[in-house]
Amino acid sequence: MTITDDTATTPSTDRPARSTAWGNTLGRFGILVAVVALFIILSLTTPGFFSGLNLRNLLDQQAPILIAAAPLTLVLIAGQFDVSLSAVYITAPLVGLQVESHTGSIALAVLAGLVAGLAAGAFNALLVVICRINSFISTLAASYIIAGIGYLVSDQAILTPSSPGFRGFAATRVLGLSTATLMAVVVIAVCWVLLALTRYGRYVYATGANAEAAKVSGVRTRWIVASTFLLTGAAAGFAGMVNASQSMSAQATDDFSFVFAALAAVVVGGTSIAGGAGAVWRTVAGALFIAMMNNGFNLNQVDPIYQRIILGLVILGAVGIDALTRSRNAT
Repeated sequence: MTITDDTATTPSTDRPARSTAWGNTLGRFGILVAVVALFIILSLTTPGFFSGLNLRNLLDQQAPILIAAAPLTLVLIAGQFDVSLSAVYITAPLVGLQVESHTGSIALAVLAGLVAGLAAGAFNALLVVICRINSFISTLAASYIIAGIGYLVSDQAILTPSSPGFRGFAATRVLGLSTATLMAVVVIAVCWVLLALTRYGRYVYATGANAEAAKVSGVRTRWIVASTFLLTGAAAGFAGMVNASQSMSAQATDDFSFVFAALAAVVVGGTSIAGGAGAVWRTVAGALFIAMMNNGFNLNQVDPIYQRIILGLVILGAVGIDALTRSRNAT
């Protein structure tokens, strides 16, 4: 009698299984592999990259983006968009610096900027959840309104803090790292815990994956969506205050580059723009990948025009991979 092992697989069936497993692993952790590979390549080929000063500056520059991008991840996972971040990022510190100039209090200035961002998030939530306007359109319209308020608050002037100590809010060094970087780490940790380790996070995923099914299951999807806008608005306002402390100034502008940087970090990290999939750690990896790429370009004196083209191709590649992954899962 020949005994066969039912658990054994033939080479023809084992290879596709292994291939699928490797593909899933690469798809899940590919952004980390890319970050580590780019870090090693730049460290070996680019003079000055692997220096303490350069790496600290890189983290300081990314701190405001990470502060806003971490909660923005929750918005996208919930199946929404928020393109008003730049306007909030610019307007909130104008409110904060006006408060600082009248009170002389740095704490009240930071609180005012945070509240201004929270109010903007509440306005976005109202438009999306109550008025039921598409989130991309509503937050785009809101960005013009919020930016206009910024011009009114500043009277179209460059605002500067009255206290020289305002710089210390973001520039104080603790164990070699700036408070801006440390505050970004705290925001990232809070968003990661909320999304990965709490029932609230599971509801965010469920809302983005299938809002109707989540609602039938008892999830208060409207509250979930509203809360993500509140978190992101407050974070964008706080990020604006960090930037104002770093530059010791704030000015009303129509510059939308901040929201593009935050969205690029989320998308390149692998969070799906269709909702229901993603992670905060992916956004951090995406932000670091883009930051190191741009830093390497600058150190190697690559023409800024080519930098834009390459970054655009990277974003397209990330979105294309997401679309391909979703189509494969659907089949």
